[in-house]
Amino acid sequence: MFRRRHLVIVLLAIAIGLLLLMVSTSAFNSYLSVTGNTQSANLDGFASASEGKSAGLETEPVAWLLRIDGAIGPATSDYVVDNLAAARLANARILVLSIDTPGGLDSSMRDIIRAILDSPIPVASFVSPQGARAASAGTYILYASHIAAMAPATNLGAATPVQIGGGIGIPKPDKSADQHDEPDNSAEPVVSAMEKKSVNDAAAYIRSLAKLRGRNMEWAEQAVREASSLPAHEALEMNVIDLMADDVADLLQKIDGRQLLIQGQKIVLETALIRVEEVQPDWRNRFLSVITDPNVAYILMLIGVYGLFLEFYNPGGIVPGVAGAISLLIALYAFQVLPVNYAGLALIGLGILLMVMEGFIPSTGILGIGGVISFVVGSVILMDTESEAFQIAVPLIIAVAAFSVLMLVMMFGMLVRSRRVALVSGDSAMLSEKAEVMEDFVEQGQVWVHGELWQAVTDQPVKKGQMIPIKAIKGLKVILNNTENTTGERS
Repeated sequence: MFRRRHLVIVLLAIAIGLLLLMVSTSAFNSYLSVTGNTQSANLDGFASASEGKSAGLETEPVAWLLRIDGAIGPATSDYVVDNLAAARLANARILVLSIDTPGGLDSSMRDIIRAILDSPIPVASFVSPQGARAASAGTYILYASHIAAMAPATNLGAATPVQIGGGIGIPKPDKSADQHDEPDNSAEPVVSAMEKKSVNDAAAYIRSLAKLRGRNMEWAEQAVREASSLPAHEALEMNVIDLMADDVADLLQKIDGRQLLIQGQKIVLETALIRVEEVQPDWRNRFLSVITDPNVAYILMLIGVYGLFLEFYNPGGIVPGVAGAISLLIALYAFQVLPVNYAGLALIGLGILLMVMEGFIPSTGILGIGGVISFVVGSVILMDTESEAFQIAVPLIIAVAAFSVLMLVMMFGMLVRSRRVALVSGDSAMLSEKAEVMEDFVEQGQVWVHGELWQAVTDQPVKKGQMIPIKAIKGLKVILNNTENTTGERS
């Protein structure tokens, strides 16, 4: 037991250490993930770039290409922020963000924008390939970049913020013309005020970015307040973006010679013949991307809860407890950075608790059915956002609920069968056993049953070594049934 407890402590310490590693930043690991057309980014390249900069020597100039595909979340911001910090050490002349996103979390978006605004090297956001979009958070990033470009057949906009994190809205009643001036003392003005506050903050934010980069402020505010969108050619005509390009190579050709003001200094871009290196997410970014997927976080939470319940039900199993603790810690980290509705999380916990209680307190299925209903409702409302990228897949919820129902049915069947089985312990179990006579006696003597000496009573003489069935038990004595042929001895 001493060793097992220490093993659990060590494994939990390792799990906590992994979480701390995930939330820490590491520009060094990000640089190691660089892979370009010539596959030249490695540890030696990192060292030589740093030494060349400190010695005033220049290495071959490159353009770093980062791809933002899918929803913008914690893994995306970590990927962009770390590589912006590492790009300077690699002598990158420009960093290109290839964007194709439906939007994402406000906190992650602002982390990326802050890194862009503080970057000493120019950042060009490029909505590509054809058919891509920079919706919602992508529009803000485009406005914050030093250069904003789009490929043909792409679009941007729909930047209205969506409230996340637990607010429960109240439907706004329709008002007739004669009710406009009547004061409304309901809770709706509070919700409306919070929505207005969020929209006003977002509008001011994107206007400030537009003013900083000299782009269309009026349309930027319209994208926030009215969720307006624009195709690439209209965005160029309205001064929302700087240019259109077919691909990254075409983009670098068109921005060659362009003058930019970065951190108070004017620089002229020289990108016509520059080499492009695409920076892939490193193992840490990929790991963050996996665990912050709502479906993965949801599964990890279930593994964690069920693992801990199994450990408490059968102490000493170790493996369920350790796996459950690690899974639950990782899931809690993921939920910390995801738009979680805590009412939904509480309903899931209640549902699991009720289903587990069904196994300990049989209620003919009432607790189990209530647990399944609570679990399904909680799963549906767990992610408090309208973004499809952060919703738990309905088929996954149905599959987990069906599995839970199947487990309840199996549990109920085992309970019914157990009630039909004869008792196999106590006095009843001994009635099917045979006692070994330990000495010759006529009426009363000692016999050996289940590794114990018992006082036995018989109405016929018995001999040592005979195996005689037990007829009944009275107190601490057994009554032998030696009316049959019981002369056989233990060999």
